[in-house]
Amino acid sequence: MTRTATGSTGTRRRGAAAVAAVLAAGALALVLTGCVPESTPTTAATSSAPTVSETPTPTASDAPPPALVPNGTAAENKPFFDYLNNQAITAAGGQPDGPAFINSLRAGGFAVEAMELTPDITTVGVKADSVQFSVHASDACLIGQWGTVGGYTSIIAAPLSTGKCFIGQTRPIDF
Repeated sequence: MTRTATGSTGTRRRGAAAVAAVLAAGALALVLTGCVPESTPTTAATSSAPTVSETPTPTASDAPPPALVPNGTAAENKPFFDYLNNQAITAAGGQPDGPAFINSLRAGGFAVEAMELTPDITTVGVKADSVQFSVHASDACLIGQWGTVGGYTSIIAAPLSTGKCFIGQTRPIDF
């Protein structure tokens, strides 16, 4: 009787491969078991005690939106400044330009004469990565910035010795 080259050695290899496959499947099952949320059996309440419902606490959506404080400080008007700017972002589908912010602030009651705006277009004619806009409040500057990378942010800063909020040339607000 002749043995083939794959005789008992081939059988051992197939057996080892089968064992490895079973171990791999078992390990995979253990890993996937950790991904499934634990189910908690639900039980019916058996208490006969009456339930007490509390008055719901107002959420942020229930609160009225902030409002302009005429002749107020930058700190007093920052919530309204941020509110209007976030409204402008939403209204423009997440792609506002400088005039969108200025128009929103103007509609909210901020004086155009107290505003500054950086150009939307760079000196080489491409859309700027970000735009900055400001309102000079009674005591400080409310400065907002919008960019496609960093999103929206705002700060309160002291005005410059020139009385302006920004250094350099700004865009005329003639729209």
